[in-house]
Amino acid sequence: MSVPGAPKVRTCVGDCLDVLHDMEPESVDLAYVDPPFFTQKIHRLNTRDGSATFSFRDIWGSDHSYSDFIYQRIRRTRTVLKSSGSLFFHCDKAASHIIRLLLDSIFGPEQFRSEIIWSFRRWSNAKKGLLPAHQTIFFYSKTDNFKFNTFYQEYSPSTNIDQIMQKRIRDSRNKTVYARNEKGEVVGNGIKKGVPLSDVWEIPFLNPKAKERVGFPTQKPVLLMKRIVELVTDEGDWILDPFCGSGTTLVTSKLLNRNSIGIDISEEAVELTKRRLEAPLFTESPLAQRGRESYRRHESYAATYLFGVAYTPVHRNTGIDGLLKEEVAGLPVFVRVQREGESVSQAVSALRKAARNKGDCRLVVIATHADLFDSGRFADVDVIPSTAFALNEYIKKRRPSTQRPPRTGDEGLISRGQKPNSKGA
Repeated sequence: MSVPGAPKVRTCVGDCLDVLHDMEPESVDLAYVDPPFFTQKIHRLNTRDGSATFSFRDIWGSDHSYSDFIYQRIRRTRTVLKSSGSLFFHCDKAASHIIRLLLDSIFGPEQFRSEIIWSFRRWSNAKKGLLPAHQTIFFYSKTDNFKFNTFYQEYSPSTNIDQIMQKRIRDSRNKTVYARNEKGEVVGNGIKKGVPLSDVWEIPFLNPKAKERVGFPTQKPVLLMKRIVELVTDEGDWILDPFCGSGTTLVTSKLLNRNSIGIDISEEAVELTKRRLEAPLFTESPLAQRGRESYRRHESYAATYLFGVAYTPVHRNTGIDGLLKEEVAGLPVFVRVQREGESVSQAVSALRKAARNKGDCRLVVIATHADLFDSGRFADVDVIPSTAFALNEYIKKRRPSTQRPPRTGDEGLISRGQKPNSKGA
């Protein structure tokens, strides 16, 4: 449904508890809550151009003081939610156990809908242990009569066509079986839309070079908020963010033609939100659109020649096939396999170009055929023969000069006592 007019936006500076007390009960359709995470740290980050620094304190005297802070504000947030409204509460491992209990006590355990896992890739971990690569979003509704828009995702590659096309019913033992008509024929289920959206969302963390990135600590991607907003609201609905920070919720709401209210105790954060709203940006994510498997472009041709080698495949690079897992003389080693129709010189050139600006490293080309093969010609690149190449060279050198090279075709048939061009059994 199209809603005429620009979406309405309200921003407020102050403690959200005070602002929420002045709001009308049952006036918003969605509350997205992304409060301090109980990390016991001061979070600080510079803008990309270094012109400003944003920071906030996330230090608490105890888990009781943190719990009371959250409880008072979420209880009031529930009051301003419509009966058809929902709340999404964003947290991480530091306080997820506390938050779940608080939400159960405020909304009731029966109104818990999902524990959403936001999964992303991270590239460093200073502490001993597993690399943290997800955050949690608790989804609660105010009542059973909550608004929800179903979205679908693609079937798993392992799903067979029968599972997609055939209708299923429950038998007398309450087991799921394929439906059949009176003739015993399988009943079709029409065109399928896909698999309903699951509670694990793989959405990339904001790229350091993303246009929407503003340098605010804990800034979330618009893509994440877009999924939440579209899931439980329609155009023209009201969305509340009581800890709006850099304003991602409000930016997303404006882009999707929803009305929004943002509150933050930091005047700097609210000013940043206002600036973002003047020219809202949304960074597209090819990873989210095409899936992680679409980036696995490691050449199968190269993988054949590198089988048994301890290396890391390099994707999305036309010059480098792999990075050895062990350094040589203290340097990383990039490897390229010579392609069909490519000279060794061309393979060397492609590897050199791809390794440019990668720092000090060693370069290795694996020669697969004898085209201009000469390991002494390239001072900065080591050229070594593949197993197949070396074996063919071995055969050539030891073949008697009078021996005619073997050919495929008629000779093979004659050696087995058959006539050329005769039909087999």
